[in-house]
Amino acid sequence: MKEQIIEKVKEAIAAPSCCAGLKAAGEKYLEAAGTDAEAEAAKALVAELENDVQDINDSLAFFKSDMGKQFFGDQVDGMIKAYEEAAAAGEDTCLCPACQAGKALLGMKDEILA
Repeated sequence: MKEQIIEKVKEAIAAPSCCAGLKAAGEKYLEAAGTDAEAEAAKALVAELENDVQDINDSLAFFKSDMGKQFFGDQVDGMIKAYEEAAAAGEDTCLCPACQAGKALLGMKDEILA
């Protein structure tokens, strides 16, 4: 399980959509894995994941906003459609690679904190 966690952390922090806070917490966790500092780094990582992994509806609201339209430009309509379809199919988390990896990590929260 530890190897799966490490791979998902690497996946999350490598994603272009990963925010600075999650990237820093992920890097600290990777550095601390297998050391006495792992437990503290794990707590920080989980806290950051809980703060940063976005709900799909919050992402949709951003895409539909003037700022979202300005930020994503011509791509925004396709993103809105994809996110609406995913939400209708039951997806509850932002579809970006960082959030999807983060969702998987939150599913392993007990193992990360163990």
